[in-house]
Amino acid sequence: MAEIIVREAIAHGLREALEQDENVFLLGEDIGEYDGAYAVTRGFLKDFGPERIRDTPISESGFVGAAVGAALVGLRPIVEIMTINFSMLAMDQIINHAAKFHYMSDGQLTVPMVIRTVTGGGAQLAATHSQSLEGWYASVPGLKVAVPSTPYDALGLLRTSIKDENPIIFAEHALLYGTRGEVPSEYYEVPFGQAAVRREGSDVTIVGYSRMAHIAMEAADILAERGRRAEVIDLRTLRPFDVDTIVESVKKTNRAVVVEETWRTGGFAGEIASEVQEAAFDYLDGPVVRVGGLDVPAPYSGQIEAATIPDASRVVDEIARNFAI
Repeated sequence: MAEIIVREAIAHGLREALEQDENVFLLGEDIGEYDGAYAVTRGFLKDFGPERIRDTPISESGFVGAAVGAALVGLRPIVEIMTINFSMLAMDQIINHAAKFHYMSDGQLTVPMVIRTVTGGGAQLAATHSQSLEGWYASVPGLKVAVPSTPYDALGLLRTSIKDENPIIFAEHALLYGTRGEVPSEYYEVPFGQAAVRREGSDVTIVGYSRMAHIAMEAADILAERGRRAEVIDLRTLRPFDVDTIVESVKKTNRAVVVEETWRTGGFAGEIASEVQEAAFDYLDGPVVRVGGLDVPAPYSGQIEAATIPDASRVVDEIARNFAI
């Protein structure tokens, strides 16, 4: 079993898809000559040529719309939007077209496309480049949303995404590209809607996804030093999301905390908390706690930006304040 980083895992999945299916092609800004804004597609243009690695103008609505049309006629486009912030320029194509064609055509049309994009803050890219908007897309029927946190999941979820007949939002956190982890040489996929229990415990359930799954693990480490055992759940996908695994955990711990990077107000953590309280109310010793980002635009200053994003200390403090453990 080899150790690779998230960037390499995604590149491996893309190469594999291009080699196995001639209907797969990539399009997006700077993915060819520039090798990708995050170097995921380094060398792809040389290896696969301009017909399958298509550099596009700075026109998110245009190239996402082109991908929707290509998917409708049988191709399997993989779009790269440089950051999820820019996906707002293509929201009409994503939400009003890609997500709805299957339903509005009574199942006659499918839109098998993957939109890879970069989410999250922490890199001092300021207010318009540091947002986590994947929860918005998870609220849209017709879309599926993947949020990998490890190289294993990045490759497994990408394989599942490329095979899916629906449009997929594949949100890669900017600060996780260098995250290292084991990936087997044997072929595998990670199914949607199946969370991973990263750590078993009996005192509190901490739910996270993407980079916040790592923050949840750090919080569990701090709690362990205090003699408390936290169970950590990494959601892997937001739509569908695996409420059953959370409920089973809450039956053991009787306490739940959801950690999310985006603004606490209107965040997807509210949906998770609501589902858990509906399904496991009798097992809870208190309300489901949400630890989210501060309700402010991301500051440019690194120190101030860091203060707006949940860290392990904040998670532990919220657990102590709400549950006295």
